[in-house]
Amino acid sequence: MSILDQGRILVTGGAGFIGSALIWALNRRGIKDIVIADLLGSDGKWRNLVPLRFSYYIEADRLRHKLEENPDFLGPINFVFHLGACSNTTEKDASYLVENNFEYTRFLAHWAIDQGSRFLYASSAATYGDGKQGMDDRDEDLARLRPLNPYAYSKQLFDRYAQRHALFEDIVGFKYFNVFGPNEYHKAEMRSLVIKAYQQIRDSGSVRLFKSHHPDYPDGGQMRDFLYVKDAVAITIHLAEQDTFKGIFNVGSGIASSWIDLVRPVFESLKLPEAIEFMDMPEGIRSKYQYFTRAEISKLRESGYDPPPTPLDNAVRDYVTRYLVPDRRLGD
Repeated sequence: MSILDQGRILVTGGAGFIGSALIWALNRRGIKDIVIADLLGSDGKWRNLVPLRFSYYIEADRLRHKLEENPDFLGPINFVFHLGACSNTTEKDASYLVENNFEYTRFLAHWAIDQGSRFLYASSAATYGDGKQGMDDRDEDLARLRPLNPYAYSKQLFDRYAQRHALFEDIVGFKYFNVFGPNEYHKAEMRSLVIKAYQQIRDSGSVRLFKSHHPDYPDGGQMRDFLYVKDAVAITIHLAEQDTFKGIFNVGSGIASSWIDLVRPVFESLKLPEAIEFMDMPEGIRSKYQYFTRAEISKLRESGYDPPPTPLDNAVRDYVTRYLVPDRRLGD
C-alpha cells in the first residue's frame, strides 16, 4: 500500500491540465478521498472533472479565505499537490502573477507545513530562462537563473523564498518541462503544439512552425524536452510517495527533440502526407525564445524512478488517436 492511500489529498488546479491528469492517475490506484480546488471560470475545464472521482470541490479563492479563517476547515490533509497557477507565459500583469503564483503558494506552503501535510508544488522549467545557466536541478544557486517573462519570474520568486527560509527541508518542487497530452483543451494559446498541429492539419492539411532565427538551428529544428502528461504524473506520484525526497526536481524526459519530431507523428496518426510551412517568428518574442531545452534528470533517476519516458512518436499517436480524434478526456 502506498502512503498516498493513507489519508486525504488536496489538489489545487485539480480541474486543470496536469492537476486533472494527476487525479485520473490517483483514481486508477483506487484513491478517491481528494479535495479539488480550482477556478472553473468559463473556459470549459470543468469537463476534465466529469469522469473523475473526488470527495469535495471548492473554488481556490474561497479555499484560501476559509483556511485563513479556520486552518482546520478541511480536516486532516496528508498531501497537498499545489498545481494551481496562472500558467500563461504571455501574461504581462506581473502584480497579478506575483499575487496568484507566489503569494498563494507561500500561504499554502506554510499552512501545509503547520498542519503536518506533505507539500508538493509546481515550479516550472521556465525559471531556467534561456538555459545559459544550465538546467540542472542539483544547482543550488537559484539566484543565477534569469527568467525571461513575468510568469517564470513569479515561479522563481517562490523557489528562492523556499530556499531562503529552508522550506526545502520539508517540501518538493516540480520543474515541469514541455508537458503535453489530454485535458489541455481549455488552455487556449498555452496548449501544446500537438493539439494546435492536429487542429491545423484537420482544417487545412498543413501545419505552421516558426522559422529559426539562430544559425545553429534549422527551421523547425528548435529543440525542446517534451514529456507526455501520463509520464509527468507518474513522476509526480513517485516523488510524493517517498517522504525522504525534498527540494526541486526536474520533471522531463531528459531528451531534446525538434518541433518537426513532434508534429510528424500527428500526420502519421491521421494518415495524411506531411506538409509543414514556416513563418517568421514575431519580433516581440525573438529575444526571449528558447532554442534548446533538456532536463537534467540524474537526480530523478537516483530517487529510484527508472521507467523510460514514453517514446515521443508513441505518445503523440496515443494522444491523437485515443483523445483528440474522439474528443475524450482522461477517464472517459
